[in-house]
Amino acid sequence: MTQTGVQAIPPYEVGRLAEAVLDAVNTVLVGKRESLELVLAGILAGGHVLLEDLPGLGKTLTARSFAQALGLDFRRLQFTPDLLPADVTGSFLYDQRKGDFAFRAGPVFTNMLLADEINRTPPKTQSALLEAMQEKQVSVEGVTYRLDPPFHVLATANPIEYEGTYPLPEAQLDRFLLRVSFGYPTADEEWEVMRRRMSRRQEESQLAPVVNAQTLQIMQAALESVAVEDSIGRYIVSLAAATREHNAVLVGSSPRGSLALLLLARARAAMAGRDYVVPEDVKDVAVPALAHRITLRPEMWLRQVNPAFVVQEVLSAVPAPASGALPTYARHD
Repeated sequence: MTQTGVQAIPPYEVGRLAEAVLDAVNTVLVGKRESLELVLAGILAGGHVLLEDLPGLGKTLTARSFAQALGLDFRRLQFTPDLLPADVTGSFLYDQRKGDFAFRAGPVFTNMLLADEINRTPPKTQSALLEAMQEKQVSVEGVTYRLDPPFHVLATANPIEYEGTYPLPEAQLDRFLLRVSFGYPTADEEWEVMRRRMSRRQEESQLAPVVNAQTLQIMQAALESVAVEDSIGRYIVSLAAATREHNAVLVGSSPRGSLALLLLARARAAMAGRDYVVPEDVKDVAVPALAHRITLRPEMWLRQVNPAFVVQEVLSAVPAPASGALPTYARHD
């Protein structure tokens, strides 16, 4: 048992279960295994994921499929310009039978919330999610309600539409553990999508649960036993610090970016069946974990420099460690 009272399992068991979840999701979503692995890593790390891509590339289907495969309660909230904060968190309504106001919970009270097209709603409504995402609680009219674990937000955004949209502020982008894109499928993958649609003879696809909410929490707790050697921890810090010093960057990654690298690297290690992190785990998650936390100088936009390119340059410039020493926090004198 862990300190939180959640049963512990070894990391190799996390890897086996994660592989089964990904295999189930891949029966619905064709290809894109690497992107799906990143989404699952974000969930295992206990974070929230921003799915930013063009319309029709499977963002909504990804969220629904993971919720089904993980056995989680799932709700979808379509963000629109007229959506109010109370539509997200819930509100007090007058109950005539009791003669008093009663709280009606909003869609945020779930295990997995799909915030669809989150950049289509004004900042006031976007901010209604901030407390839920960071503190795992909701405050309505001075009363605080805890959200039952596990709680994850998978938000979608369209990167090319600017008409009627409200760009996410840096503070909210920073709350997402990572940002994932899928890209267009290959010709063979697109044909496979059509073939599977004809084969199942209906539009909707339904996945049987591979695990449940309790098992997911056990998998998440197992990540705490994944060792991070000191040199790898300092490598993570050096990567985040290098983004702040890059000549194309106005604002670099915050320390929350370093923590995101740590959590995601642990998740990648466990998904690979290891109880220790290697530098490749960090490199695999660096772009999705750091690129959305970087603000470029205005002139870089004119040159069409992408934040992901900056992270790639940082990865090339910062030397990776090669050490098998025991981490200092794990030593017992």
